Order: sequence, then structure tokens, then C-alpha cells
Amino acid sequence: MPRYEVPVVSRRPSAPPRTAYLIASGDLRESANLAGWPTQLALESVVIAACAEHGWAVVRANDFDQAAGHGFIRSQRMGLEVFKRIPVDAPLIVAEAVWQYSHHVLAGLRTHQGPILTVANFVGKWPGLVGLLGLNAGLTKMGRDYSTIWTVDGTDGWFRDGLREWLTTGHVTHDASHVRDLPALAPGPETELGQAIAAQLQTDKAIIGVFDEGCMGMYNAIIDDELLNPLGVHKERLSQSALWAEMQQVGDDEAAAVGEWLKSQGMTFMLGTDEATELTEAQLTWQYKMYVAALRISDDFGLDAVGIQYQQGLKDLAPASDLVEGLLNNVDRPPVTSRDGNRILFEGLALPNFNEVDEGVAVDALITNRVWRAMGLDPATTLHDVRWGEDFDGCFVWVFEISGSVPPSHFEDGYAGAVGWRQGPMFFPAGGSTIRGVAKPGPIVWSRLYIAGGRLHLDIGRGDAVRLPDEETERRWSLTNPEWPIMHVVLHGVSRDQFMARHKANHVQVAYAPTGEGADAALAAKAAAFDALGVSVHLCGDVSL
Repeated sequence: MPRYEVPVVSRRPSAPPRTAYLIASGDLRESANLAGWPTQLALESVVIAACAEHGWAVVRANDFDQAAGHGFIRSQRMGLEVFKRIPVDAPLIVAEAVWQYSHHVLAGLRTHQGPILTVANFVGKWPGLVGLLGLNAGLTKMGRDYSTIWTVDGTDGWFRDGLREWLTTGHVTHDASHVRDLPALAPGPETELGQAIAAQLQTDKAIIGVFDEGCMGMYNAIIDDELLNPLGVHKERLSQSALWAEMQQVGDDEAAAVGEWLKSQGMTFMLGTDEATELTEAQLTWQYKMYVAALRISDDFGLDAVGIQYQQGLKDLAPASDLVEGLLNNVDRPPVTSRDGNRILFEGLALPNFNEVDEGVAVDALITNRVWRAMGLDPATTLHDVRWGEDFDGCFVWVFEISGSVPPSHFEDGYAGAVGWRQGPMFFPAGGSTIRGVAKPGPIVWSRLYIAGGRLHLDIGRGDAVRLPDEETERRWSLTNPEWPIMHVVLHGVSRDQFMARHKANHVQVAYAPTGEGADAALAAKAAAFDALGVSVHLCGDVSL
């Protein structure tokens, strides 16, 4: 009779009473983990102290790693090993004070049977709120129940009451009264436009080019073909190695022409000579070559939108993709010819870009581009991180901020309002320029396409980009990332906590309209298009159809 080496299934420990376990997913870049660890410790101390007030102990599922210099879970394999030490039914707290790679912990969270609470510190220094929203969106996509909460310093009654509710019931109740499903749309020009755009898309179809999928662990940013194709949208799966190879074929003269065009339009660059810490002409040259290469490959494959992963992979080879992405999203941008020099590629058009290959943004940007163009509006879109916010003059004003991929038409003075700063070495070792500036004041439409319950959903609402005093802008920049473009946003009829509890992504899509009435009309047409495509549309806040 044969003898086999039968594997032994690992046994999980039992959960002690009134004990919660705590984990923290970190970055894949150790430089970011080290720099963010003190802020993470401060958040964890707040959570542990608040639990203790209710007679609960908190056990950290993995110890501080002396060799690494931090206690973050820093890979998917490490996450699997950590979950072996967590009782499968224990209350579990995922504390996030920094940007985190969700896939480090999603495998363990998918099968965990106890109640899950995600918690972040509501501060701007590190993108913990961005990490929290990305993780929440991933849990929503996989259909895993969770609760979520946030706090500035642990003293606010809202946080303490919410934590007490979770410890008692395993759930936190949030106010979702600002959300309503899209009603049946009355006939009219906006409805007809949206429905016609949807019908054309499903009939003629569109292609989004994906330069490597799954950027920075963003499981929520991947839309499977089975959900995407019924919209009429299909993927061209491309490799960043092809982009890098095409960049080698772009001549220095072509790259220089891109730079000269930008400078002729008034864009300036803060240049130095130290490649490790400063922005240099050599870094800009590679970014210009990436811009040309992206347009040529997009032309090769007949793409309707394009996304570049950059992190990971290209960050170790080339300067940042953000300058390229902002230019692609702008109608007015440096001309690039086909390889034979006979055609200007995508002349007079924005080529919708979805930063960090966020495919929810890809579909949104594609529809927005077609609706806005049909209405004679500037189709430039921005994918922003939901970074942070504070009250100003009696009103809550959000800081929407992204790592540089903002179309210059979103600045009041266009290119003249754009300044190129070097990307921070901690996240971007190869450097590269941002498109730094302050978003112009004006009406905006904000939205997010996401997956829940195995279906596509769109949350959409109205807001205003507002102008704050220069000193307040500088203060907010100093508390976040001063090298990145910033948008000051007031959402219509949506509070801070309502937005945080509801939003299912680390990113939010914004587009301008010249007037409030025009923004309302564009929102109505966009909602009609998504509704006709079979997407569940939800109106958030004060929306006039």
C-alpha cells in the first residue's frame, strides 16, 4: 500500500474574549514604509487606547520587524503568513495611516470570518485616507462585509461612538441619506444625447489600452471583461516593456520639440543637476519620449483611451508618467506626428488617460469625453486622490490631489499656471516632472465607477472647485505633497463623513463645466449614458436633473 506525505492543514488559534486583532498593510516600497511608520504608530496608539476604554484588548498580529525598521505587512506572502496567527473568527482591525497595497491583505480578508473594521487617521501628511478607500473598494468588489471609520486624533465623539458600536455589534452605521437611485429619466435633449452615446458605444465599440494591469495592489481598479465588454468596451492588453522599447526609438530632437512647445506656452520647470533629488533636463527628455511613444502606440492599436501602470516596473527604469498623463488628457498639447511624419496623432483631441491603469476611471473618462465633446465642453478629466480636507470659513473643503497627471486646462492660466517640480525620491526614485498648479474655481461634476454585488455602479454628484487664499493653499500643500497639483473642492449636499463612508475608490473623477446649469446638463447626459449601458446609477447629494 503506497505511503504519501499528507500535508497538514495549519490550525488557527482561538480568539480570546473581548480581544481584537490589528494588522497594517503597507507599501511595496520600503522607503515609504520606513518614512510612514511613526505616523502609523500614532494611529495604532489611538485605536488601542480607544478600545481599552471599552474594556477591549488589541493584539498586533505581527511584531515590529527590527531588521525592516517597521511593522507593516509588505507583501502578499507576508500577509498570508500573518493571517495564520489570527483566529479566523476574531474581530479584526485594519489600521491604515499611509498608502497601502491592498493585495497584501485581501487574500486573508476574503476568508476571515470575524467582523472587520478599517480605520484611518483623517490627516493630510500621509495618504492614509487614500489607502483606506482603496482597501474598502477592494472589499466591496469581493463582496466581503466590513465596517469603516476615521478620526483626526481619537477624541471626537463620532469616532468613539462608532468604535463602541463596532465592538458591541460588529457593525458601524453610517448616514447614506444623501444617496438616491437614478429615477426614470424624462425625455429631453440630455437624455437623448446620453442614450445615443451609449447606443453608439455598444454598437461600434471602443478599446482601452492597458499598459500592465493591477497597479499598486489596486484590485478595485480592475474590471473583468465579463463586466466591461457588455458596455461595448474592450481591453488591448499591452506591456510596459513595449512602451519602454518605443521610447528608445524616439529621437532627441522629437523630445526637445515637446519641451520647447511646453515652454512656449508658459510652463516652467524647477530644474537642478542632482539626479537623485532634483528635476533635470535628462529626466524631462525621457518623459517627453514617453509622451511621444504613448501616442504612437495608441495610434498603432486604435485606442480610445490609454492607461500606464508605471508603479511597479517603470519606476525603476524611467521618470514618472504623470507629466505624460496630464498632457494626454488635454486638448491643447504638444503635437506628435506618426512615424512617417505624415499625420498629427489625435489632432485637436484629448486622448483620455486613466492614471495608474484604474479601469473604473477609464470607462468614466471615455463616456465623459464623448458627452462633454458633444455638448461643446472641454472634455479634459482629472483623476484625483481623495486626499484630505478641513473646514475653512465654516465650510468643509476637500483637498483633491494627485501625483501630477492633471490637464493644464484645469488651471486658471493653463500652461502658464503649471510648474514642473521633481517627484519625491521616496515614491519616485527616477524622478520626473509633475504638473503642479492650483485647480481653477468653477462648477464640476464628480463621479466614480465601481463594482459591488457583481455589478457595475456609478456614483455621481455635483460640486465646485473653489479658490482659497494663497496662504491657505500653501498651508494645505505643506501638509500633503507640495509638488503635486491641488484642487479645493466643496461637494454639494454631501458631508465629509457621508462621502468617506460611501465612496468606493481611492480615486475620484472630475470634469469642469462653464456654468452650474451646464454642469447639471452634462451630469444628466452622463447619467443617461451609463443608465442606458445597464450601469446602476446613484445620485449623491444635491443633484438637479
